[in-house]
Amino acid sequence: MTEIQWGGLLIGMLVFFVLIGIDIAIALIAIAFAGVWLIRQDIELAMRLMYMSAYNGVADYIFATIPLFVLMGLLVSISNVGKDTFDVAESLLKKIKGGLGVATVAANTVMAAVTGVSIASAAVFTRVAVPEMVRHGYRANFAAGVVAGSSVLGMLIPPSLLLIIYGVLAEQSIGSLFIAGLIPGIIMAVAFAITIILMATFIPKFIFDPKRQVERQLASSTSKILGVGEMFSKLTPIVALVVLVLGGLYSGFFTPTEAGGVGAFGAFVIALLRRKLGQGNLWRVLHETGSISVGILILLIAAGFYSRMLSVAGVPGALSSLVQDASFGLYGFIFIYVVLLLLLGMILDSSSILLIMTPIAAPIAADFGMNLIHFGIITVIAVEVGLLTPPFGISVFTVKSTLNDPNVSVESIFLGTLPFVLIMLLVLLLIAIFPILTTLLI
Repeated sequence: MTEIQWGGLLIGMLVFFVLIGIDIAIALIAIAFAGVWLIRQDIELAMRLMYMSAYNGVADYIFATIPLFVLMGLLVSISNVGKDTFDVAESLLKKIKGGLGVATVAANTVMAAVTGVSIASAAVFTRVAVPEMVRHGYRANFAAGVVAGSSVLGMLIPPSLLLIIYGVLAEQSIGSLFIAGLIPGIIMAVAFAITIILMATFIPKFIFDPKRQVERQLASSTSKILGVGEMFSKLTPIVALVVLVLGGLYSGFFTPTEAGGVGAFGAFVIALLRRKLGQGNLWRVLHETGSISVGILILLIAAGFYSRMLSVAGVPGALSSLVQDASFGLYGFIFIYVVLLLLLGMILDSSSILLIMTPIAAPIAADFGMNLIHFGIITVIAVEVGLLTPPFGISVFTVKSTLNDPNVSVESIFLGTLPFVLIMLLVLLLIAIFPILTTLLI
């Protein structure tokens, strides 16, 4: 068999294993081991590569960013910082058409700068924003759609676990990826906000429930307006944490790992001062941090072994030659790649897509002379779309399970996220055409 045939067979088997319910880490290790063994007819080589991947896979200092940023995000989540941020945004934006939707996007954008996990943001704002929006006459499916749609900002605005995973797999600077994600993240957040305002102005029936017009007016008239002092006290913790982490990171004062440590300590102090660590909360946060971090690190070890197998098989080089000989050109390759990511996003989770595709696609992009930092931002945005598309749509299912309202179906939430999916695709096109938007600050 040729390298292309081996690659197609092994990748197809991997996707099949994942689809039938085998854990992605086990599937990656099994396929990688079998691939090396069959291609080289040497089981000792397969054992040796598996050992090297396990031993060296997460030994680097940079991998400490994963548990540290996860810990920071979870501590922020239990400290009611998200609720405070939403309260301030609501008070400032309530007079704008669709103001509560814009407030949700704004609060999610700020939370994205300290959590790095979309699921955490989705869970927090489902509890905080959806009931408030419904009280003000918004349709429940649109309110849930706004939360799910804006939660994906956590995977783009640094710190982001997906950017860390991509950086490790593509051997790119985590700090540079964090900086590169800032402008696209802001563009996407602004585009979300503008879309909500335009929809509230021109197609209000999509956003508001006409049957609840009286309740809407009553809620607006009785909503509390926060004073300047109260706004300041509510925003101080989150602003301090953002300045501490991102300011130190972008100024070069902290490495990404140090920024994660400082941010985790800052979030711990906030939770401590707010007395949110009692009643078993601290243990739950530590346990969840360990569970999430270990899961990601095992995946990275498995992906490292998978990547070595692809190199042994010569798959990246063969695919690169095939793509270049086919005269697709750089933009043709990007188009095909993004379509593949969008299709995989319908059936796989974000981390799995990165683990499968990055070792294959990054070398091809490099052969085209493409900046792999820019390529990483394109990859993460395309993968993020999968968080909102059926049938998998993990952010949508997170909102649904957190909301626990039988009157709001999963299908209606997917419909509510549709405008945000379209905006994400437009931003993806913009970023692909203008690489300067990702490399300007680096």
